[in-house]
Amino acid sequence: MSAHGTPIPMTARKSGPLTGVAEVPGDKSISHRALILGALAVGETRITGLLEGQDVLDTARAMRAFGAEVTQEGPGAWSVYGVGTGGFAEPDQVIDCGNSGTGVRLIMGAMATTPITATFTGDASLNSRPMARITDPLALFGAQAMGRAGGRLPMTIRGAESPIPVRYATPVPSAQVKSAVLLAGLNAPGETVVIEREATRDHSERMLAGFGATVRTEQSDEGRVITLTGQPELKPQTIAVPRDPSSAAFPVCAALITEGSDVLVPNIGLNPTRAGLFTTLREMGADLTYVNEREEGGEPVADLRARYSPDMRGIEVPPERAASMIDEYPILSVIAANATGRTDMPGVRELRVKESDRIDAMAVGLRACGITVEEGEDWWAVEGRGPGGVPGGARCASRLDHRIAMSFLILGLSTREAVSIDDGGPVATSFPIFERLMGDLGAKLERDGA
Repeated sequence: MSAHGTPIPMTARKSGPLTGVAEVPGDKSISHRALILGALAVGETRITGLLEGQDVLDTARAMRAFGAEVTQEGPGAWSVYGVGTGGFAEPDQVIDCGNSGTGVRLIMGAMATTPITATFTGDASLNSRPMARITDPLALFGAQAMGRAGGRLPMTIRGAESPIPVRYATPVPSAQVKSAVLLAGLNAPGETVVIEREATRDHSERMLAGFGATVRTEQSDEGRVITLTGQPELKPQTIAVPRDPSSAAFPVCAALITEGSDVLVPNIGLNPTRAGLFTTLREMGADLTYVNEREEGGEPVADLRARYSPDMRGIEVPPERAASMIDEYPILSVIAANATGRTDMPGVRELRVKESDRIDAMAVGLRACGITVEEGEDWWAVEGRGPGGVPGGARCASRLDHRIAMSFLILGLSTREAVSIDDGGPVATSFPIFERLMGDLGAKLERDGA
C-alpha cells in the first residue's frame, strides 16, 4: 500500500544513453529547517527553491497548526511569518507528518520547551519507527511523551513548563537527534550542549547561526561539541535552498551505469557532511566531476557532471563516512552491483531504523536480481558483477520507502531483464518529479498497466 494512496506498480527497463540536464528538487533537509526556523523567527522569512515533496508540505502544514503563517507564492517560493522563539500555539488537531521522520523529530524538538501539548502521527511506515531516541533527550528539558509501546507514534508531547538547558551526548550519529535537541534548546535559558562522537550533517547549526542564534562548534576529546545559547530572538531570513544531493544521487548513479550516458546536475549542495556518496563514487572510479564550485547561502554548491563509468571497482567504504551519506547507501548498493568486485559497507546500523530496514530491503531485492549480498547488524557487502552483468528480472518491494523504490528503478535501467517495484507512490515524499525527470533524460520507466 502506498504511503499516500493506491499502490503504483512501476517497471524500469534497460535504457539507451541518458543525456541532458537534470534539474533535481531543492534539498529536503534544508527545506524542513527553513520552514521550522522561519516559524520560530519574528517577521517574514522568504524561501526560494523549497522542495515541494509531500514530506516538506507536511511540515509546512504543521507550522500553520502551531500558529505560523505559511504561504506558497509560486513554484518553490514560500513566505513564513514566524511567531518567535517560544511562541508556538497549541494545535487544534493531530499533527500528521506523513512519511517524514525528519519532520516529526525536528518539530517535536521545536515545541518541546514550550508549555503546550501536541499529538503526532504519520503513515504506517512512520508509525512503526522508534521515537525514543528523540523523546529521551527531550525529557531532560522537562518535556513529557506518551506514545504506543516501543516509543512509537501516535504520540503526545507535553512541552516543558519550566525548561532547563541540557548537555547531551548523542548515543548514535544522527542529525535528527542533534537538531531536535538544539531546537528544544532555543527556548531554554542558558547553554544547551550537544556532543557527537561522529560529525553529522550540520545544516541546523549553519541555519541557526544565519537566523541570529549564537552557536559555536568545537572539537574536543569527547568529539564534536555544539553549544547553543538559549532564548535568542531569531531574525527572519531570505533563504535560497540548494538542490538536494540525496535526490541528485539517482540521476548521477543512473548515468554511471547506463552505457553512453552524460548527465549534468546543476546547483547541488556539497556540504561536506552530505557529500560522502560522491567521494565514494570517485574512489570507485566513477567519471564524476564538479563544475563551477561556489558558495550560496552559506552552503557550498557545484554542478555535477556524471558519465558512464564501466571501470568502477568495489571498495571498502570507511565507516566514519557513513553519517555523511547514510541516505545514499541504497543507491550505492546499485552502483556496487554494477562494479567489479566486492563493496563493503560497515558502520551502517542506522539503516536498520530508516523508513524501512534499508539493508534488508535492498539485500532481498538485489538477491532476487541475481546479486550476492552479505549482511550483519551494522554492515553489509555487495559482490559486483561488472557492467551489464546484473541479471535483473525481479519484482522488488519498496516497503513504503522512497529511496528503496527509486534505487530499484535505477537498477533496472542497466539490467538484462526489467526490474519492477510494487509501489512507486512513496517517491513523491522526496522527489515528486523523479519519473518525469528520468524520462526526459531517456530512462525507460513506466507505470504498470498505464
